[in-house]
Amino acid sequence: MSDRVPVYISIGSNIDREHNIAQALDALAAEFGTLDISSVYESEAVGFDGEPFLNLVVAIRADRSVAELSRLFKAIEAANGRHLHAPKFSPRTLDIDILTYGEQSGVVDGVELPRAEILKNAFVLLPLAEIAPDQKHPVVGQSYGGLWQQYQSDQKLWVVPFSWRGGVISPRP
Repeated sequence: MSDRVPVYISIGSNIDREHNIAQALDALAAEFGTLDISSVYESEAVGFDGEPFLNLVVAIRADRSVAELSRLFKAIEAANGRHLHAPKFSPRTLDIDILTYGEQSGVVDGVELPRAEILKNAFVLLPLAEIAPDQKHPVVGQSYGGLWQQYQSDQKLWVVPFSWRGGVISPRP
């Protein structure tokens, strides 16, 4: 068995949001055990007019390749009603994306790493900075906490109450 690599994952939903986020967390916990979970944030849809999204970031340690993780996450999305050929900017039951895979950068198994949304979208950077403030972005070399402090955008997001498996995820205690 190979070494376990730290992987940061973004999760989002704007259809039956609480249910689908809980389903994603259940599936990830079943596959990887302990999860490090950010607060859950609500944000306006970006790129299209739609219902607000719930977004969060989860950290796992995985001994699977990027390709294996990508297939697993697509299967979890499909199991929760995500349509493979839906337009990129459209409502979705579940969106699970690999943000980082260790220190990898570039295209790995068809996945661009680190994911560009880290530097572009508040709904990715803020929860990532929350659970990994001192971790450095593999390309720009700055900590996620520092990147969040420098972030400038008019994207609005806010912490929302969210519980999973009887425990409070957000707001954080």
